[in-house]
Amino acid sequence: MWKYIFALLPSLAFAQVEQGAPNADFAPAFEGQTRATALPASQVSVTSFAQGLENPWGIAPLPDGRFLVTERPGRMRIIDSDGGLSDPIAGLPEVDDRRQGGLLDVAVSPNFARDGLVFWTYAKRVTGGTVTAAARGVLTVGGLMRDVQEIFIQTPPSRSPMHYGSRIIPQADGTLWITTGEHSSVGDRVKAQDNSTTYGKVIRLNWDGSVPADNPFVGRDGMDSIWSYGHRNPQGAALGPGGLWTVEHGPRGGDELNKPEAGKNYGWPVISYGINYIGTRVGSGRAVQDGMEQPVYYWDPVIAPGGMAFYEGAFTPWRGDILIASLRPGGLVRLKMEAGRVIGEERLLRDVGRVRDVEVLRDGSLLVLIDDARGEVLRVVPEG
Repeated sequence: MWKYIFALLPSLAFAQVEQGAPNADFAPAFEGQTRATALPASQVSVTSFAQGLENPWGIAPLPDGRFLVTERPGRMRIIDSDGGLSDPIAGLPEVDDRRQGGLLDVAVSPNFARDGLVFWTYAKRVTGGTVTAAARGVLTVGGLMRDVQEIFIQTPPSRSPMHYGSRIIPQADGTLWITTGEHSSVGDRVKAQDNSTTYGKVIRLNWDGSVPADNPFVGRDGMDSIWSYGHRNPQGAALGPGGLWTVEHGPRGGDELNKPEAGKNYGWPVISYGINYIGTRVGSGRAVQDGMEQPVYYWDPVIAPGGMAFYEGAFTPWRGDILIASLRPGGLVRLKMEAGRVIGEERLLRDVGRVRDVEVLRDGSLLVLIDDARGEVLRVVPEG
Protein backbone atom coordinates (compact mmCIF):
# COMPACT_ATOMS: atom_id res chain seq x y z
CA MET A 1 0.00 0.00 0.00
CA TRP A 2 1.19 3.49 -0.74
CA LYS A 3 -0.07 6.98 -0.15
CA TYR A 4 0.77 10.44 -1.36
CA ILE A 5 -0.79 13.87 -1.50
CA PHE A 6 -1.39 15.91 -4.65
CA ALA A 7 -0.99 19.56 -3.73
CA LEU A 8 -1.04 21.51 -6.97
CA LEU A 9 -0.14 25.18 -7.25
CA PRO A 10 -3.20 27.45 -7.33
CA SER A 11 -4.35 28.31 -10.84
CA LEU A 12 -3.97 31.84 -12.06
CA ALA A 13 -7.27 33.69 -12.24
CA PHE A 14 -8.95 33.29 -15.63
CA ALA A 15 -6.08 31.17 -17.02
CA GLN A 16 -6.84 28.11 -19.11
CA VAL A 17 -5.78 24.60 -18.17
CA GLU A 18 -2.28 23.86 -19.43
CA GLN A 19 -2.81 21.49 -22.37
CA GLY A 20 -0.71 22.45 -25.40
CA ALA A 21 -1.50 23.87 -28.82
CA PRO A 22 -4.67 22.74 -30.65
CA ASN A 23 -4.42 20.48 -33.70
CA ALA A 24 -7.19 22.25 -35.62
CA ASP A 25 -7.97 25.94 -36.15
CA PHE A 26 -11.73 25.86 -35.56
CA ALA A 27 -13.37 28.58 -33.49
CA PRO A 28 -15.83 27.31 -30.88
CA ALA A 29 -19.52 27.69 -31.71
CA PHE A 30 -20.25 29.45 -28.41
CA GLU A 31 -18.39 30.88 -25.46
CA GLY A 32 -17.04 28.25 -23.06
CA GLN A 33 -17.33 25.34 -25.51
CA THR A 34 -13.61 24.58 -25.09
CA ARG A 35 -10.61 25.61 -22.98
CA ALA A 36 -12.64 26.75 -20.00
CA THR A 37 -11.09 28.73 -17.17
CA ALA A 38 -8.79 26.70 -14.93
CA LEU A 39 -10.40 25.91 -11.59
CA PRO A 40 -8.56 26.46 -8.30
CA ALA A 41 -6.45 23.38 -7.65
CA SER A 42 -7.88 20.60 -5.50
CA GLN A 43 -5.85 18.67 -2.96
CA VAL A 44 -6.51 14.94 -2.82
CA SER A 45 -4.99 11.92 -1.12
CA VAL A 46 -4.48 8.74 -3.13
CA THR A 47 -4.04 5.17 -1.90
CA SER A 48 -3.91 1.85 -3.69
CA PHE A 49 -7.22 0.07 -3.03
CA ALA A 50 -6.88 -3.12 -5.13
CA GLN A 51 -3.94 -4.54 -7.07
CA GLY A 52 -3.28 -7.50 -9.37
CA LEU A 53 -5.72 -6.59 -12.14
CA GLU A 54 -4.94 -6.88 -15.86
CA ASN A 55 -6.25 -3.91 -17.84
CA PRO A 56 -9.34 -3.20 -15.70
CA TRP A 57 -12.09 -1.54 -17.76
CA GLY A 58 -15.31 -1.11 -15.78
CA ILE A 59 -16.38 -1.07 -12.14
CA ALA A 60 -19.79 -1.22 -10.44
CA PRO A 61 -20.67 -1.01 -6.73
CA LEU A 62 -22.68 -3.77 -5.04
CA PRO A 63 -25.15 -2.95 -2.24
CA ASP A 64 -23.01 -4.68 0.41
CA GLY A 65 -19.93 -2.47 -0.10
CA ARG A 66 -18.15 -4.76 -2.56
CA PHE A 67 -17.53 -4.03 -6.25
CA LEU A 68 -17.63 -5.83 -9.56
CA VAL A 69 -14.68 -5.11 -11.84
CA THR A 70 -13.93 -6.27 -15.39
CA GLU A 71 -10.55 -7.13 -16.87
CA ARG A 72 -10.28 -6.73 -20.63
CA PRO A 73 -8.85 -10.25 -21.28
CA GLY A 74 -12.25 -11.63 -20.22
CA ARG A 75 -12.41 -11.88 -16.43
CA MET A 76 -14.93 -10.36 -14.03
CA ARG A 77 -14.07 -10.33 -10.34
CA ILE A 78 -15.46 -9.11 -7.02
CA ILE A 79 -13.39 -6.64 -5.01
CA ASP A 80 -14.05 -6.89 -1.27
CA SER A 81 -14.52 -3.75 0.82
CA ASP A 82 -10.89 -4.12 1.97
CA GLY A 83 -9.53 -4.44 -1.60
CA GLY A 84 -9.22 -8.23 -1.76
CA LEU A 85 -9.87 -9.86 -5.15
CA SER A 86 -12.07 -12.89 -5.76
CA ASP A 87 -11.38 -15.61 -8.29
CA PRO A 88 -12.87 -14.90 -11.73
CA ILE A 89 -16.66 -15.24 -11.87
CA ALA A 90 -17.67 -18.32 -13.87
CA GLY A 91 -20.31 -18.48 -16.59
CA LEU A 92 -19.42 -15.46 -18.72
CA PRO A 93 -19.33 -15.76 -22.53
CA GLU A 94 -16.06 -15.80 -24.48
CA VAL A 95 -14.76 -12.37 -25.55
CA ASP A 96 -12.77 -11.11 -28.52
CA ASP A 97 -9.79 -9.51 -26.76
CA ARG A 98 -7.82 -8.35 -29.80
CA ARG A 99 -6.65 -4.72 -29.88
CA GLN A 100 -9.28 -2.62 -28.04
CA GLY A 101 -11.69 -5.53 -27.59
CA GLY A 102 -12.40 -7.76 -24.61
CA LEU A 103 -14.65 -7.68 -21.55
CA LEU A 104 -15.60 -4.03 -21.17
CA ASP A 105 -18.21 -2.28 -19.00
CA VAL A 106 -20.25 -3.67 -16.11
CA ALA A 107 -23.30 -2.35 -14.25
CA VAL A 108 -25.81 -3.78 -11.80
CA SER A 109 -29.57 -3.54 -11.60
CA PRO A 110 -30.97 -0.76 -9.38
CA ASN A 111 -32.82 -3.65 -7.71
CA PHE A 112 -29.73 -5.86 -7.37
CA ALA A 113 -30.38 -6.74 -3.72
CA ARG A 114 -33.63 -8.34 -4.88
CA ASP A 115 -32.94 -9.60 -8.42
CA GLY A 116 -29.13 -10.09 -8.54
CA LEU A 117 -29.01 -8.85 -12.15
CA VAL A 118 -25.69 -7.82 -13.70
CA PHE A 119 -25.30 -6.21 -17.14
CA TRP A 120 -22.05 -6.09 -19.11
CA THR A 121 -20.66 -5.27 -22.55
CA TYR A 122 -17.94 -7.02 -24.48
CA ALA A 123 -16.37 -7.49 -27.89
CA LYS A 124 -17.65 -10.60 -29.58
CA ARG A 125 -16.11 -12.38 -32.57
CA VAL A 126 -18.77 -13.43 -35.07
CA THR A 127 -18.85 -14.65 -38.65
CA GLY A 128 -17.52 -11.77 -40.70
CA GLY A 129 -15.66 -9.94 -37.94
CA THR A 130 -16.28 -8.44 -34.52
CA VAL A 131 -19.10 -6.53 -32.78
CA THR A 132 -20.04 -4.78 -29.56
CA ALA A 133 -22.34 -7.07 -27.56
CA ALA A 134 -24.22 -6.77 -24.28
CA ALA A 135 -25.51 -9.46 -21.94
CA ARG A 136 -27.16 -9.87 -18.57
CA GLY A 137 -27.08 -12.58 -15.93
CA VAL A 138 -27.82 -13.33 -12.29
CA LEU A 139 -24.84 -13.36 -9.93
CA THR A 140 -25.00 -16.16 -7.37
CA VAL A 141 -23.49 -16.14 -3.89
CA GLY A 142 -20.99 -18.76 -5.06
CA GLY A 143 -19.53 -16.54 -7.76
CA LEU A 144 -21.35 -18.00 -10.77
CA MET A 145 -23.18 -15.99 -13.42
CA ARG A 146 -26.31 -17.96 -14.28
CA ASP A 147 -29.22 -17.39 -16.69
CA VAL A 148 -26.94 -15.48 -19.06
CA GLN A 149 -28.87 -13.81 -21.87
CA GLU A 150 -27.43 -11.83 -24.77
CA ILE A 151 -29.52 -8.67 -25.14
CA PHE A 152 -27.68 -6.71 -27.87
CA ILE A 153 -25.47 -7.51 -30.87
CA GLN A 154 -24.10 -4.68 -32.97
CA THR A 155 -24.75 -4.96 -36.70
CA PRO A 156 -23.14 -5.50 -39.13
CA PRO A 157 -19.82 -7.17 -38.14
CA SER A 158 -16.61 -5.18 -38.62
CA ARG A 159 -13.12 -6.34 -39.58
CA SER A 160 -11.63 -3.69 -37.28
CA PRO A 161 -11.23 -4.67 -33.58
CA MET A 162 -11.32 -1.02 -32.52
CA HIS A 163 -13.77 1.62 -31.24
CA TYR A 164 -16.33 -0.50 -29.41
CA GLY A 165 -17.82 2.35 -27.35
CA SER A 166 -19.41 0.04 -24.80
CA ARG A 167 -20.76 1.80 -21.71
CA ILE A 168 -23.99 0.34 -20.34
CA ILE A 169 -26.42 2.00 -17.90
CA PRO A 170 -29.54 0.20 -16.62
CA GLN A 171 -32.28 2.49 -15.30
CA ALA A 172 -34.95 1.91 -12.68
CA ASP A 173 -37.70 2.16 -15.31
CA GLY A 174 -36.54 -1.11 -16.89
CA THR A 175 -34.68 0.47 -19.82
CA LEU A 176 -30.93 0.73 -20.42
CA TRP A 177 -28.45 2.67 -22.50
CA ILE A 178 -25.56 1.20 -24.51
CA THR A 179 -22.99 3.26 -26.41
CA THR A 180 -21.39 1.86 -29.57
CA GLY A 181 -18.36 2.95 -31.56
CA GLU A 182 -17.87 3.01 -35.31
CA HIS A 183 -14.82 0.70 -35.47
CA SER A 184 -12.53 3.41 -36.91
CA SER A 185 -11.87 2.24 -40.47
CA VAL A 186 -12.84 4.63 -43.29
CA GLY A 187 -15.41 2.14 -44.58
CA ASP A 188 -16.93 1.65 -41.14
CA ARG A 189 -17.01 5.14 -39.73
CA VAL A 190 -19.49 6.43 -42.32
CA LYS A 191 -21.98 3.98 -40.79
CA ALA A 192 -22.33 6.37 -37.83
CA GLN A 193 -24.64 8.33 -40.17
CA ASP A 194 -26.40 5.19 -41.45
CA ASN A 195 -29.30 4.28 -39.20
CA SER A 196 -29.73 0.85 -40.73
CA THR A 197 -26.61 -0.03 -38.66
CA THR A 198 -25.82 0.29 -34.97
CA TYR A 199 -22.36 1.83 -35.52
CA GLY A 200 -21.61 5.09 -33.69
CA LYS A 201 -24.92 5.18 -31.84
CA VAL A 202 -26.50 5.50 -28.44
CA ILE A 203 -28.79 2.48 -28.11
CA ARG A 204 -31.83 2.31 -25.83
CA LEU A 205 -33.38 -1.06 -24.96
CA ASN A 206 -35.47 -2.75 -22.32
CA TRP A 207 -33.57 -4.94 -19.87
CA ASP A 208 -34.58 -8.06 -21.81
CA GLY A 209 -33.27 -6.68 -25.11
CA SER A 210 -36.64 -5.66 -26.53
CA VAL A 211 -37.20 -2.13 -27.88
CA PRO A 212 -39.08 0.50 -25.85
CA ALA A 213 -42.17 1.70 -27.67
CA ASP A 214 -41.19 5.36 -27.18
CA ASN A 215 -37.79 5.16 -28.91
CA PRO A 216 -37.53 7.92 -31.55
CA PHE A 217 -37.16 5.65 -34.60
CA VAL A 218 -39.59 2.84 -33.71
CA GLY A 219 -41.23 1.47 -36.84
CA ARG A 220 -38.35 2.26 -39.18
CA ASP A 221 -36.50 -0.79 -40.48
CA GLY A 222 -33.24 -1.41 -38.64
CA MET A 223 -33.57 1.71 -36.49
CA ASP A 224 -35.81 0.70 -33.59
CA SER A 225 -33.07 0.49 -30.95
CA ILE A 226 -31.32 3.78 -31.87
CA TRP A 227 -31.63 6.79 -29.56
CA SER A 228 -29.08 9.14 -31.18
CA TYR A 229 -26.45 8.82 -33.92
CA GLY A 230 -23.37 10.41 -35.45
CA HIS A 231 -21.07 9.41 -32.57
CA ARG A 232 -17.46 8.30 -33.00
CA ASN A 233 -16.40 6.23 -29.98
CA PRO A 234 -18.33 7.10 -26.78
CA GLN A 235 -16.48 5.33 -23.96
CA GLY A 236 -18.03 7.35 -21.14
CA ALA A 237 -21.69 7.68 -20.11
CA ALA A 238 -23.48 8.76 -16.94
CA LEU A 239 -26.88 9.92 -15.76
CA GLY A 240 -26.90 13.58 -14.78
CA PRO A 241 -29.08 16.70 -14.97
CA GLY A 242 -31.72 16.13 -17.64
CA GLY A 243 -30.84 12.50 -18.36
CA LEU A 244 -27.98 10.80 -20.20
CA TRP A 245 -24.59 12.44 -20.83
CA THR A 246 -21.74 10.91 -22.85
CA VAL A 247 -18.11 11.62 -23.62
CA GLU A 248 -16.48 10.34 -26.81
CA HIS A 249 -13.12 10.12 -28.51
CA GLY A 250 -12.38 12.44 -31.41
CA PRO A 251 -9.52 11.87 -33.87
CA ARG A 252 -6.57 14.31 -33.46
CA GLY A 253 -8.51 16.74 -31.32
CA GLY A 254 -12.26 16.92 -30.99
CA ASP A 255 -13.04 14.74 -27.97
CA GLU A 256 -16.64 15.65 -27.08
CA LEU A 257 -18.96 15.95 -24.09
CA ASN A 258 -22.54 15.48 -25.31
CA LYS A 259 -26.03 15.25 -23.88
CA PRO A 260 -27.65 12.91 -26.44
CA GLU A 261 -31.27 13.72 -27.22
CA ALA A 262 -33.83 11.52 -28.91
CA GLY A 263 -33.41 11.19 -32.67
CA LYS A 264 -30.64 13.76 -33.01
CA ASN A 265 -27.48 13.63 -35.13
CA TYR A 266 -24.14 14.42 -33.44
CA GLY A 267 -22.21 14.83 -36.66
CA TRP A 268 -19.48 12.20 -36.96
CA PRO A 269 -17.87 11.77 -39.50
CA VAL A 270 -19.31 14.78 -41.33
CA ILE A 271 -18.29 17.44 -38.81
CA SER A 272 -15.64 17.41 -36.09
CA TYR A 273 -13.51 19.78 -34.02
CA GLY A 274 -10.52 17.52 -34.74
CA ILE A 275 -8.57 16.45 -37.81
CA ASN A 276 -7.60 13.06 -39.19
CA TYR A 277 -4.46 11.48 -37.75
CA ILE A 278 -2.61 12.17 -41.03
CA GLY A 279 -3.43 15.88 -40.73
CA THR A 280 -6.29 16.15 -43.24
CA ARG A 281 -9.74 17.57 -42.58
CA VAL A 282 -12.53 15.30 -41.36
CA GLY A 283 -15.59 14.86 -43.58
CA SER A 284 -16.94 18.22 -44.73
CA GLY A 285 -13.94 20.03 -43.26
CA ARG A 286 -16.30 21.94 -40.98
CA ALA A 287 -17.17 21.80 -37.28
CA VAL A 288 -20.69 23.20 -37.63
CA GLN A 289 -23.47 22.15 -40.01
CA ASP A 290 -27.24 22.61 -40.01
CA GLY A 291 -29.13 19.57 -38.75
CA MET A 292 -26.20 18.35 -36.64
CA GLU A 293 -25.81 18.93 -32.91
CA GLN A 294 -22.92 20.74 -31.24
CA PRO A 295 -21.04 19.20 -28.31
CA VAL A 296 -21.57 20.80 -24.92
CA TYR A 297 -17.75 20.92 -24.66
CA TYR A 298 -14.76 19.67 -26.63
CA TRP A 299 -11.03 19.18 -26.17
CA ASP A 300 -8.20 19.85 -28.61
CA PRO A 301 -5.68 18.35 -27.91
CA VAL A 302 -7.51 15.28 -26.67
CA ILE A 303 -7.94 13.79 -23.22
CA ALA A 304 -8.77 10.33 -24.70
CA PRO A 305 -11.79 9.90 -22.39
CA GLY A 306 -12.79 6.76 -20.56
CA GLY A 307 -15.64 6.51 -18.06
CA MET A 308 -17.37 9.46 -16.42
CA ALA A 309 -19.43 10.24 -13.33
CA PHE A 310 -21.34 13.15 -11.80
CA TYR A 311 -20.05 13.99 -8.35
CA GLU A 312 -22.80 14.01 -5.71
CA GLY A 313 -20.56 13.25 -2.75
CA ALA A 314 -19.80 15.00 0.50
CA PHE A 315 -17.04 17.30 -0.80
CA THR A 316 -19.03 20.48 -1.45
CA PRO A 317 -16.61 22.22 -3.88
CA TRP A 318 -17.08 19.34 -6.36
CA ARG A 319 -20.86 18.97 -5.97
CA GLY A 320 -22.52 18.63 -9.38
CA ASP A 321 -19.19 18.50 -11.26
CA ILE A 322 -18.39 15.95 -13.96
CA LEU A 323 -15.39 13.68 -13.45
CA ILE A 324 -13.92 12.09 -16.58
CA ALA A 325 -11.22 9.43 -16.85
CA SER A 326 -8.36 10.32 -19.20
CA LEU A 327 -6.24 7.76 -21.02
CA ARG A 328 -3.97 10.30 -22.66
CA PRO A 329 -2.32 12.31 -21.22
CA GLY A 330 -3.81 10.37 -18.32
CA GLY A 331 -5.37 11.28 -15.00
CA LEU A 332 -8.76 12.69 -14.16
CA VAL A 333 -10.56 15.72 -15.65
CA ARG A 334 -13.01 17.71 -13.53
CA LEU A 335 -15.57 20.00 -15.18
CA LYS A 336 -17.52 22.61 -13.24
CA MET A 337 -21.06 22.92 -14.62
CA GLU A 338 -23.59 25.75 -14.50
CA ALA A 339 -26.96 25.71 -16.32
CA GLY A 340 -25.79 22.85 -18.55
CA ARG A 341 -22.55 24.56 -19.64
CA VAL A 342 -18.92 24.05 -18.61
CA ILE A 343 -17.54 27.04 -16.68
CA GLY A 344 -14.26 25.59 -15.40
CA GLU A 345 -11.84 22.69 -15.81
CA GLU A 346 -9.20 21.02 -13.63
CA ARG A 347 -6.69 18.24 -14.37
CA LEU A 348 -6.03 15.85 -11.47
CA LEU A 349 -3.81 12.77 -10.94
CA ARG A 350 -1.57 13.72 -13.85
CA ASP A 351 1.10 11.15 -13.00
CA VAL A 352 -0.91 7.97 -12.30
CA GLY A 353 -1.09 6.78 -15.93
CA ARG A 354 -4.07 5.71 -18.06
CA VAL A 355 -7.33 6.13 -16.15
CA ARG A 356 -10.09 3.99 -17.64
CA ASP A 357 -13.04 4.54 -15.29
CA VAL A 358 -14.11 6.50 -12.20
CA GLU A 359 -16.72 5.63 -9.58
CA VAL A 360 -18.05 8.04 -6.92
CA LEU A 361 -18.62 6.30 -3.57
CA ARG A 362 -21.26 7.08 -0.98
CA ASP A 363 -18.70 8.60 1.38
CA GLY A 364 -17.61 11.11 -1.29
CA SER A 365 -14.34 9.41 -2.21
CA LEU A 366 -13.56 8.00 -5.67
CA LEU A 367 -12.35 4.71 -7.10
CA VAL A 368 -10.18 5.15 -10.19
CA LEU A 369 -9.19 2.29 -12.53
CA ILE A 370 -5.65 2.26 -13.92
CA ASP A 371 -5.65 0.61 -17.36
CA ASP A 372 -2.38 -1.30 -17.47
CA ALA A 373 -1.18 -4.87 -17.76
CA ARG A 374 -0.29 -4.44 -14.07
CA GLY A 375 -3.42 -2.44 -13.34
CA GLU A 376 -4.96 -1.45 -10.05
CA VAL A 377 -7.79 0.50 -8.45
CA LEU A 378 -6.90 3.71 -6.61
CA ARG A 379 -8.94 5.31 -3.85
CA VAL A 380 -8.99 9.11 -4.15
CA VAL A 381 -10.18 11.31 -1.30
CA PRO A 382 -10.64 15.08 -1.75
CA GLU A 383 -9.04 16.84 1.22
CA GLY A 384 -10.78 19.52 3.29
